[in-house]
Amino acid sequence: MEDKELNLVDHLDELRKRLIISVAAFLIFFIVGFIYVKEIYLWFVRDLDVKLIVLGPSDIIWVYFMIATVIAISGTIPVLAIQIWLFVKPALLPNERRITLSYIPALFILFLIGLCFGYFVIFPTVLNFLVELGGEMLEANFTAEKYFRFIMNMTLPFGVLFELPVVVMFLTSLGIINPYALSKIRKYAYFVLIVIAVVISPPDFMSDFLVAIPLLFLYEISINLSKIVYKRKLKKEQEWEEQNSYDTLDEN
Repeated sequence: MEDKELNLVDHLDELRKRLIISVAAFLIFFIVGFIYVKEIYLWFVRDLDVKLIVLGPSDIIWVYFMIATVIAISGTIPVLAIQIWLFVKPALLPNERRITLSYIPALFILFLIGLCFGYFVIFPTVLNFLVELGGEMLEANFTAEKYFRFIMNMTLPFGVLFELPVVVMFLTSLGIINPYALSKIRKYAYFVLIVIAVVISPPDFMSDFLVAIPLLFLYEISINLSKIVYKRKLKKEQEWEEQNSYDTLDEN
């Protein structure tokens, strides 16, 4: 009983250590983003025909904090992934350690791809659609808060959701999920993804459609990748069992 309690305390200490490192990384990247917020701001508004306005002094600091937060989240993703891997590493077999470690670069790359997809594809499409919807009836003036909040809604969720294939592959390699279970819950997953698309997109059908389709496509990609990982896992387990049985026969 005491051994189990000590083991639990060791795990909690290790978890606390990983959390502290992740939080420290977030704060460092936040400070870096805050320092370069002006350059980042000018890059985001480079193609705007109008100048953003603020409705109060608090909006200015809000923009600073929001831009710095996005930079901090982007920079912390690989650090957090490494800390999670280090936490579960003792419970993994040597081959599982190599496989799961290879997912970390992919996790960061897919996050960046998701951000780019949201910013360069979804964001301008939805923005132009909404501006043209007003036509000559309305004059478009954007506040800095509304504009950057809109950018965040159109990019950050895609950065997170584009990591779905890697997360599914990682969980499949650990034996937590399998492609057959993912196929069985497909209709429920579709419903959840569509709800997410409706929540993060502006309240119009076109925006919901543009956001939902990539998410459903990502889920199907995740299932196919899970099948590949699952088959490889079964093959390696079969080879391991055959090797063990062969070694047992030799000993006898």
